[in-house]
Amino acid sequence: MRVLFVTFPWRTHFQASVPLAWALQTAGHEVRAASGPELTEVITRSGLTAVPVGSDVPILEKLNGVYSEHMQEILEGLGPRDDLLFDFAESREEMLSWERLPWLTAYLTEILKIMNDSMIEDLVSFARWWRPDLVIWDWLSYAGSVAATVVGAAHARMPTEMDVTARFRRQFVRVRDQQPPEDREDELADWLGGWVEKYGASFSEEMVSGQFTIDQMVASMRLETDVPQVPIRYGAYNGPAVVPYWTRSDPSRRRVLATFGVSQELAVEHQALGIGQLQGMLDALADLDIELVVTLPERVQKKLKRVPDNTRIVDFVPLQVIIPSCSAVIHHGGVPAFLTSIAHEVPQLMVGRVVPDIEERGPRLEQAGAGLWIPPSEIRGPRIRELLVRLLEEPAFREGAGRLGKELLAQPTPSEVVPELERLTERFRSR
Repeated sequence: MRVLFVTFPWRTHFQASVPLAWALQTAGHEVRAASGPELTEVITRSGLTAVPVGSDVPILEKLNGVYSEHMQEILEGLGPRDDLLFDFAESREEMLSWERLPWLTAYLTEILKIMNDSMIEDLVSFARWWRPDLVIWDWLSYAGSVAATVVGAAHARMPTEMDVTARFRRQFVRVRDQQPPEDREDELADWLGGWVEKYGASFSEEMVSGQFTIDQMVASMRLETDVPQVPIRYGAYNGPAVVPYWTRSDPSRRRVLATFGVSQELAVEHQALGIGQLQGMLDALADLDIELVVTLPERVQKKLKRVPDNTRIVDFVPLQVIIPSCSAVIHHGGVPAFLTSIAHEVPQLMVGRVVPDIEERGPRLEQAGAGLWIPPSEIRGPRIRELLVRLLEEPAFREGAGRLGKELLAQPTPSEVVPELERLTERFRSR
């Protein structure tokens, strides 16, 4: 069969799909990966065939221009943008009333338009020509949902974090349907419906949820859903990688990795830790008998005033190379570091509030006994030191990480889910 992967142009979201794309390709299926032109080299360097679609304006440039007149109206009704990202993880009904739900959905829709609109026409044109049997779309990449609906392909949504946005949507639909028909405002449905109606199709809730989901999250942290679910074992892929010389022997001291993902590299407004907090962390850990490996882009490295003797700073090291040798990992909640740590049964300390599901995943990590979480208001060097020492000295954390590791190992590998994807494709494709 022909399988089309669709990702808005953001590297880490695409990388999450690469192990599955290769499993399908090695099973004999034709695979293409579509995204904005700025991601073309990232796709081709993974060994997959790229389909550039849409505008070549960088996605960050588009997102920085998000403040349309409509968006300003939304923000006046809801509050600061930084807080809204985390409202989608809310499960308390009193926080998800009809007074807020339409505004939150409007806010999300405005962001999704920026991520997707420029890709849709090219993607639909390609899908009409190539005729994919299955479209697998990243959870923010609704252009894939539109294209699949237009051509009658089966389509699957692929979340990266805990699927809090799907839960939010279910709450929205439930409350929306309790309103008088004339008051059932739904900008997400209007947006998606407008696109598919242009091509002679009609909106259904499947365009939001996917006909089924492919979920890499560890089983005990997977949220309930009313959509068929295909669990898959996480496979680490960080792009082209080299094993550094200094990693080719066991560390002489306990090794701790501190990594904060592309937030430090690209997103100026949404840093996991500011420069002062990074310096405070290094200073607070300076006297510990550890080898601290910190990944930071060069522009951030240059702003540090001091680098302790027990610290090695690098711009990049493949997570699957470094984490197996670690005694603990400090990170911002990004799924690659989170699941790679679990895969290798390494305790972890999550810091900050960058990813939308962090306020649910952080406490669940603590409940599992596999790590700890520091909310933004508590991020200070001494606090990081205090909790890191606990992870290093208390055996219960290694045991908790081991339990989660076994849970992840029990999930089927990408190659093992291929037959299930074939079955679901046959069930859902309409042409």
